[in-house]
Amino acid sequence: MWVILLLAGLWFTLGSGFWQCFHIGRIFRETLGSLRRPAPRQKGEKSSGVTPFQAMSAALASTVGTGNIAGVATAIVAGGPGAVFWMWVSALFGMMTKYAEVFLAVKHRKKSKAPGGGFYGGPMYYMESIGWKTPAAVFAALCMISALGVGNLTQINTLADAAYTVFDAPKIVTGIVTAALAALVVLGGIRSVASVTEKLVPFMSVLYILLSAAVLILCRDGILPALRVIIGGAFSPRAAMGAAAGYTVFRAMRYGVNRGVFSNEAGLGSAPIAHACADTDSAARQGMWGALEVFIDTLLLCTLTALVILAAGVFVPGTASPDGAALTVAAFEHALGPFGAGAVAVCTALFAFATIPGWCFYGEQCCRYLFQSPRAEYAYRAAFILLLLPGAVLRLETVWRFADVMNAAMALPNLAALLVMSPQVFAGLRKE
Repeated sequence: MWVILLLAGLWFTLGSGFWQCFHIGRIFRETLGSLRRPAPRQKGEKSSGVTPFQAMSAALASTVGTGNIAGVATAIVAGGPGAVFWMWVSALFGMMTKYAEVFLAVKHRKKSKAPGGGFYGGPMYYMESIGWKTPAAVFAALCMISALGVGNLTQINTLADAAYTVFDAPKIVTGIVTAALAALVVLGGIRSVASVTEKLVPFMSVLYILLSAAVLILCRDGILPALRVIIGGAFSPRAAMGAAAGYTVFRAMRYGVNRGVFSNEAGLGSAPIAHACADTDSAARQGMWGALEVFIDTLLLCTLTALVILAAGVFVPGTASPDGAALTVAAFEHALGPFGAGAVAVCTALFAFATIPGWCFYGEQCCRYLFQSPRAEYAYRAAFILLLLPGAVLRLETVWRFADVMNAAMALPNLAALLVMSPQVFAGLRKE
């Protein structure tokens, strides 16, 4: 799957003439630079209540999660520091994959007939536009299941572990509190989810950036060596880190690209469901928000995690280093003491909680597509919230693997549709 996802990103990158590289300034101007301007709408059209920034925040909240803290560390341990370079490559190509799926989601979205209703859409609707009704239904079913695993059980389990480690809070209590807070957010629908994530995503991202910057300032002598071992390890891991480490170029590529694409979710088809709700008159402009989402998630936050780990010197190739979040915590603790460990645990909890409402919305929208019944949507929403309780206390190694399989499975019909519909994406870019 990581090879297929990487090749899909390469297809859109080559087909667009490396658009994301030559127009990076425009991407920032049309997204973050437009925040003070009112959202453009078609003439005579009322606001749907979800701004382009809110749509991106809702999608980014579901994307920025424990993978930015634990996933990067796992990639380094499994593939060596060179894996970080291939994570960058996956993000560079993934920017165009995410642009493509967001563009198509907005172009083929639907308008709710309910009074005051907004837009809705996603991969199942642009698949349907080319007559792919069965793949659309398969995608929707798999996304519903993935939401329960990736966006629910795994996130609450990580959050409960963090709360227990730092505050000695009983996991079941964390589950109850989280379920109550999540219910308050998700019961209000996409407008409520967007309103909360619009505030939570910038806060938690800036907090993590500041903590990472503090570590890098204290460990500044290790930054250049870290960059050298990343570049060297990407093409000649044995020469960069010693044969005893047992790394190969293939391992670096595999784990770097794998963690990159599953961190930013480019190609999976989940984020376009949120972007389709944006109050915008331009599919191309909203596609830029999708590209920015990948930039923030992987090229910024994942890179900071990698530099902190390598610059702090807590990872030694060929030795029994801690893995996952434990390695990231060790790096922050090495530089900032107990405060650093506690701060990372708080960031982990925030990242995990922010993921929950967005994935609930994704699953609910897929349920809406399949069953066309408000009762089915409410039942799915209730099940999603109630599963937070057992998720806080279960051992979820099997659930993690199952969730990965469901993610990969839902990506297949989405990627096939993206490639078939790529002429629409390229035509849209030529008009810009």
